[in-house]
Amino acid sequence: MVTRRRFLAGCSAVPFLSYLSINTAFAATPASMLVMAMQIDNMTSLDPAESFEAIGSEVVGNLYQRLVMPNPDKPSEIKGELAQSWEVSEDGKTFTFHLDPTVKFSDGSPLTAEDAAFSLQRVVKLDKSPAFIINQFGFTKENAEQMIVAKDAKTLVLNLAEPAAETFLLYCLSAPVGSIVQKKAALANQQNGDQGNAWIKQNSAGSGPFTLRSWKASESIILEKNAQHPSKTATKRVIIKHIVDPAAQLLMLQKGDVDIARDLTTEQLKPLQGDSNFNVIKADVSSIMLMSCNTTHEHLKKPQVWQALKWAIDYNSIQQNILPLTHRVHQSFLPSGFPAALDDQPFKVDVAKAKALLAEAGYPNGFEITLDHYSAQPYPDIAQALQTQLAAVGIKVSLISSENRQVLTKMRARSHQLALTVWGADYFDPNSNTEAFCVNTDNSTEARNRTLAWRCGWSDDAFNKMTVEALHEKDPAKRLALYEKIQREHREKSPFIEMMQDTKNLACGKNITGVHLTVLRDNPYEQVKKA
Repeated sequence: MVTRRRFLAGCSAVPFLSYLSINTAFAATPASMLVMAMQIDNMTSLDPAESFEAIGSEVVGNLYQRLVMPNPDKPSEIKGELAQSWEVSEDGKTFTFHLDPTVKFSDGSPLTAEDAAFSLQRVVKLDKSPAFIINQFGFTKENAEQMIVAKDAKTLVLNLAEPAAETFLLYCLSAPVGSIVQKKAALANQQNGDQGNAWIKQNSAGSGPFTLRSWKASESIILEKNAQHPSKTATKRVIIKHIVDPAAQLLMLQKGDVDIARDLTTEQLKPLQGDSNFNVIKADVSSIMLMSCNTTHEHLKKPQVWQALKWAIDYNSIQQNILPLTHRVHQSFLPSGFPAALDDQPFKVDVAKAKALLAEAGYPNGFEITLDHYSAQPYPDIAQALQTQLAAVGIKVSLISSENRQVLTKMRARSHQLALTVWGADYFDPNSNTEAFCVNTDNSTEARNRTLAWRCGWSDDAFNKMTVEALHEKDPAKRLALYEKIQREHREKSPFIEMMQDTKNLACGKNITGVHLTVLRDNPYEQVKKA
């Protein structure tokens, strides 16, 4: 076996918005409340079978539990969460999990293997964006109920189509999509056979340390302590307020209106350095900032154009002048801290080389193109820098600024041209990002697995094959070497321009401790304490 990971009673009637409008005379947030200012406009759902954005996944992680989880202190190890133990058959095709009999859902009902089987079957049947993480083990809508089985109330059995490495399957089950939802609640709120999806988007049916009281898109999220969870946290309510402007986040932190500010840029972080009233928690997270080319667009079909873009960008200038405290230059799709990640930087600005590549592609005078980007800082500043740098090689860029989820929706419809976005890994294994960036075996509009490569209309048989080879390589050293090879070839031959890796800074009041952010962006709110 692999070892691894209401408000105070007197204040419960105070409306959320009225609290946030209270002036500084209120002094500080209540001891039983954790208030965070952050950008949450990329969220589209809180159903773990559908949620596929960083913030949504973080919130889901506080509402639900999974069979197994990465060890928060050492993500390369896996520990049981709902599963007390598990066994793998000699042929690597049958995984048997023994669930903790004491776990209850928030309504007091016991969590059973039937709930676990239903949850994983539900992921396959709904077939939403993150479903490929589970589907890749051979599960389909037709066979899910036969291959994912509750043997008894506390025993779950997964029968795979092909043998799988133990760690690989466990890492996939540790992704947010592996969260266990309550079967009874999902089916009781089912609409037109949607397995409760429309309801669970904005309600919770889990066993995690918190329950969802409300989520208002691009406004707020409110969580409440789950009385059925054994957590001893003193936090009875978590309030997340959507504050787009980092300067406004800083002001709220300084006034005591929020306990944590999550999206401060370098400009706001500088005045906090050396200030004893605040602590800044730093952690390299698995978010890779990149520019993606939609190869279905006429100007973006040729590899020489992709290469030209990579040599036109001044990565160091963007990092030093816009992102010195929040990002570092990173030019591979595996984030630093992951097995097999490459940290070298092969690309630097070379205007002459970029122009020569454009001429070779048939565009000696460049062309006009659009660039979609997130509207929240620092993306507008980065987009403007890219606009200037690409203009130097003859590419005239029109900027399109939108809310995070609007950019993502556009990419998922393959209707963008260039897009400046962020991609985060789903589980702590090289295949997580390799699958997303490299695999596209069906480039049709009806494709089942709509990976990042599919979103950009890019399919390369060589990368499809290399990814499968690396995934099934049993020798650990050879497997890592294969992933290193894939990254080197990918950055030379793909339409993705990896630029930066995010160093997340959580600015906290001095009375806040226990904030724990890992490379996978796991952030358990129950561990946060207020003095």
